[in-house]
Amino acid sequence: MKKPKILFENDSRHTLIYMYEQPINKEEQESAIDELLGTPVDALLFNMGYGNAFLHGSNVGDRWGPDAYATEIFRPNKGRLWDHIVFYRAYRNAKKLIDEGNDPLHIICNRANNAGMLVYPTLQVQARADLASESHLTIGAEGDLDTNTPGVHGFDFKHEDVRNRRLKLIEETLNNYSVDGFELNLNHYAGSHFFRPDQIEPGRKIMNDWIREIHQAVKRSGNERELVVRIPASVDKCLSLGMDPEQWARDGIVDMISAESFSLSSTLDSSTDFTSMLNAVEGSKCRVHAVIRNRIGSDRLTTATAEMVRAVACNYWDQGVQGLTLAAWSGNWPYGGAFYEQLREIPYPEVMEVKDKFYFIPTESPDASRDETLDPGLAMQLPADLKLNKPVLLKMPISDDISRWGSVGRIHEVLLRVRIMRATELDSLKFRLNEQELPENNLRKIDYTYMMDAPRYRSHSSYWYVFKLDREHWPVNGSNLVEVTLLDRNPELTPHIYVRDVELEIKYLRGKSAHRGDRYTDPDLGPNDSIVK
Repeated sequence: MKKPKILFENDSRHTLIYMYEQPINKEEQESAIDELLGTPVDALLFNMGYGNAFLHGSNVGDRWGPDAYATEIFRPNKGRLWDHIVFYRAYRNAKKLIDEGNDPLHIICNRANNAGMLVYPTLQVQARADLASESHLTIGAEGDLDTNTPGVHGFDFKHEDVRNRRLKLIEETLNNYSVDGFELNLNHYAGSHFFRPDQIEPGRKIMNDWIREIHQAVKRSGNERELVVRIPASVDKCLSLGMDPEQWARDGIVDMISAESFSLSSTLDSSTDFTSMLNAVEGSKCRVHAVIRNRIGSDRLTTATAEMVRAVACNYWDQGVQGLTLAAWSGNWPYGGAFYEQLREIPYPEVMEVKDKFYFIPTESPDASRDETLDPGLAMQLPADLKLNKPVLLKMPISDDISRWGSVGRIHEVLLRVRIMRATELDSLKFRLNEQELPENNLRKIDYTYMMDAPRYRSHSSYWYVFKLDREHWPVNGSNLVEVTLLDRNPELTPHIYVRDVELEIKYLRGKSAHRGDRYTDPDLGPNDSIVK
């Protein structure tokens, strides 16, 4: 079996069974595969359900619907009436397909097999335990943990019953469906906690043995099939949660690791460091994939542009990952030209190398949590409070070798943008990049103090500080240090001032002295017929 390089996640719901008016038909279910044909996507990660209720014809797990034991949301208090219209649609659609002999997961597998695409069903392992009858199986069952303890309401994997339930579901799927492997999503729900805080070390042994059992089940069902695990990018974070990826790789019980940072959001993050995970699997047959998400915590964009995806993908390829996993891209659906443009380039860092890129440091937003205890990823750098004469230091890695391409005339423009919230025209700030002060003659300030139509997420007034960087102040390939210092603050204001956004845009020319723009138009040449009305 070929080893997939680009995997794409479909959660089986948001762009599929939620969308189609009941009764859904077989062809509509097949669209999860059809919409990816002709792209570089090698394999589909297909989520089997929501929580502990599943959307396929399982005889082991609970099927989605009012009879489901697993989740209270499907068991209305008054009779069997539904109070959630979308969940009702999903239930009706899934039941209709199953009843007519068109199991939703069978449809996906058969269509993928015929189209030459691999399929890995995905199980969100730490699904919700929200029934009173299940409380004895939770991490907080003994009642001595604070209710705010991370993962307190999740299942405690010390219980054999918890582990066996999932193993049986996995075995059923492997035996009954024409899949190419299986993914354990160990990074979502309950903050990815599996054991009590005082039971992490013995928990690792339990988890190691359980992963070994699952791997054996995968190989029994087909030697070419693979076990994939989705876990935090940081090995130390994994260890703190009871997971030991280095041991898994050394023992050969995991075939591929999909590593990601911000697990409870969908935020794009170009700064994720995969070094520890790559070092952990070195010398083994285990491959490391980097997870790319594509939502933006911006007040201008919902989903990432091609330039943003390029920046992240190149940063990840540059670290030596063996593939990419595209997760939670549903914000692009129904997929159009921009989506397919991103997919076309993403496997080829050498192609993306000399194309426009847009880097940014992730910042807290409704799509991204700053709480490190809930999110087994990397600590977010932004927002960052500014205090008088105390520099704020922010790291920004980039894969571009601007100096190289500048020497052959391929660099058009390099822009650094910093957004300072609650700034006024009377505040004084200093900006440095890699210990070099940025000159004010290269600075343009953009006033965002007041806007008639406030964009998404904007909660306060701000100024953008935009530097058009000259050659002497270009960023370097690798880690870059952005430094912001508040020199003087307007004394008549009480709101604190802080850095919310840092962005770096690199614009290339197709060749030395080449024009930019569509066909033979170039914005630097002024108006043209296509824009004159």
